[in-house]
Amino acid sequence: MILVYLLLTLLAGAFLAWISGNLSQVLPRVISLIALIADLIFISSYLLQSVASSGKWLIDIQYNWIPQLGIGIHFALDGLSLVMLLLTLFLGIISVLISWKEINSKVGFFHFNLLLILAGIVGVFLSLDLFLFYFFWELMLVPMYFLIGIWGHENRTKAAYKFFLYTQASGLLMFISILALYFVHGNSTGIYTFNYTQLLGTQMPATTGILIMSGFLAAFLVKLPVVPLHNWLPDAHSEAPTAGSLILAALLLKTGAYGLLRFIVPLFPNASASFAPIGMGLGVIGILYGAKLAFAQTDLKRLIAYTSVSHMGFVILGIFSFNELAYQGVVMQMIAHGISTGALFIMAGQLTERIHTRDINKMGGLWEKAPFMGAIGLIFSMASLGLPGLGNFIAELLILLGAFKANVLMSVLACLGLIGATLYSLRILQKVFYGKKNTDWDMNDLTFREKTVSISLVLIIVVLGLFPQPVFDLAKPALLKTLDDHKGKIMLKGDPAKDESQLKNSLFVYK
Repeated sequence: MILVYLLLTLLAGAFLAWISGNLSQVLPRVISLIALIADLIFISSYLLQSVASSGKWLIDIQYNWIPQLGIGIHFALDGLSLVMLLLTLFLGIISVLISWKEINSKVGFFHFNLLLILAGIVGVFLSLDLFLFYFFWELMLVPMYFLIGIWGHENRTKAAYKFFLYTQASGLLMFISILALYFVHGNSTGIYTFNYTQLLGTQMPATTGILIMSGFLAAFLVKLPVVPLHNWLPDAHSEAPTAGSLILAALLLKTGAYGLLRFIVPLFPNASASFAPIGMGLGVIGILYGAKLAFAQTDLKRLIAYTSVSHMGFVILGIFSFNELAYQGVVMQMIAHGISTGALFIMAGQLTERIHTRDINKMGGLWEKAPFMGAIGLIFSMASLGLPGLGNFIAELLILLGAFKANVLMSVLACLGLIGATLYSLRILQKVFYGKKNTDWDMNDLTFREKTVSISLVLIIVVLGLFPQPVFDLAKPALLKTLDDHKGKIMLKGDPAKDESQLKNSLFVYK
């Protein structure tokens, strides 16, 4: 029942925060913090339990909902879900803290939407009924639309519409694919169900598998986002309030990566293997194109937004490499990117609050005015470029090593992205904190609350870089099960000798 309690706590906190906003501006913030801290304490207790080596679920609960249609309430928790839940709840707390002074209008409704988004994200990470998964997938969209449209910056309406249209349209394609998978499974087995565990191994023609997988891919690749489906991201990031940018970069993007790992690879083993060369190619394009565009930006938030496109390119590259090494890197990248890029967006919000501009050409020499903020900016810029000792280095190293085992050319091209990351990260430091002082801004350094947030993020990114093994141990059984579900269902057809030769010469090296 703890998984249900997690969701109910967030939903109850959301409505209480909304109602209490009529009484006080402080109450919604306090209620949101209590709800998130309570959930974090609940779920942290499962860190004390070891994940079974067989990859079985730590928690698996099922209730009938609409049995006539094969729809049930099915929540489950494994190592991968647990890692993502911890990241979600921790950054949820950070989102409330960084909004403490920034949001002063409709505070109750703001925190209602904030907790509702987090409830949707938690539901996505826990749902094993595809109908329920789609419900939570869509639940994330509307409150984020309000978050951008109401509390965003000058062009917030356009950015909110673009975000909603991109994600809603791709989500509808996924729903069509869910229905198609439901009927294909029902026609072949006589059992019509949305249950993930029963849908695994559904037999279907190769063309049908590719078509159904395409709908899932549309939703997940838009959410990552993958070039050329990334156009909504820079506008959404640059116009969203700081908490909105943090949740977008650190959490919503990760639901796309989670969907690829949890649904695409196990449910469509043959189709995903066929798509893998394209997937790895899209990953490399995203890495290089995102880095190039990031370097060209003068708006600080847009610059950081394009770094996300580049970093998420490593994720899709690793997922379609189909080996354990790359998958461990993917999980670490999901966490480290959430922390480091989230911290950069927080810093951008703090600067905007003080000097009321995001134009880096109007900054320069700010280290003298805010040395503590400069030190934080230095640490997370170094994390973004992959400095050894920080979490991003471990993540990208493992992804590149895993990709090298699958495709040498793709791995080599992806390495060029590390050079691009160095260029745009150093440009942030040079333009914002070093160099010529373009304007003599009257600004204060970080407050105690802001320092507390920044220090907590620094500690996590350093711990991830120096002691990554606990994360690997936690996620490993789930990742191995994903790979086993994928590889065990790859079907070779035709002449066995010919198929074996093709497999040896193919893109993938299965270990």
